[in-house]
Amino acid sequence: MEAIRLELYQNLVNYRKPSSFQLKETYPLPPYSTVSGMIHYICGFNEYKPLEISVQGKYHSKVNDLYTRYEFSGARYEQGRHQVKVKESIIDKKTGKKKEKYYGITRGISTAELLVDVELLIHIKPEDEKLFNTIEEALKNPQEYISLGRREDIARVEEVKRVKLEEEGLEDSKTLNKYDAYIPIDMFGKREVKTNASIYKINKKYDLVDVGRGKFVRQWEKVKVIHGVMNKNEIVEEAEILKDSDGYLVFLV
Repeated sequence: MEAIRLELYQNLVNYRKPSSFQLKETYPLPPYSTVSGMIHYICGFNEYKPLEISVQGKYHSKVNDLYTRYEFSGARYEQGRHQVKVKESIIDKKTGKKKEKYYGITRGISTAELLVDVELLIHIKPEDEKLFNTIEEALKNPQEYISLGRREDIARVEEVKRVKLEEEGLEDSKTLNKYDAYIPIDMFGKREVKTNASIYKINKKYDLVDVGRGKFVRQWEKVKVIHGVMNKNEIVEEAEILKDSDGYLVFLV
């Protein structure tokens, strides 16, 4: 079994939690959907390609940063209430004449939580083995800069390497010793998992669901994971884990 190992560095980054608005909170590591979207974009894929992904990494600290926030509610423009005026030209169905509508946008400031000096170790295993060369070449020679998180969160590629994966059964508990990791709950089978680590439901991929009148919404497939922290959280004994050819642990989802 093979995978592509990708090592990245990012200076300041936000992997936004979908439920955070006033303060853009960040996940400690990029969600699977974010990594998958980045791969699809740089490879120019026009349809979904199933990928198994392992995400590990660490960061130095967190800071808060101000950004300009725009709120558009579809309300008519009101002077004194809205800071931005937007014009829309529409055709009246009855008269066939063009008329204009004005909408208001509220502009203000808000706060984003940023991770500082992020190091990422990502393993990617496409379901279709024919895509290995395409993904590897796109990561080594991208058409434009790679970003992960927000559009401005540029990632510096440290290494792209094809590695072998081997399965290993743990006889004793093992502590993460170099990177934090998303560890899927499913890898523990039916055993009860007792941990003081954070547990997240991370987006993996979505399907478009028709809700009527030609409108579609995204329905996300989520993965329940433990955010394992290096030198603190242990992988319990008797779990089946993967290792790559350089000894790095791998937690594919």
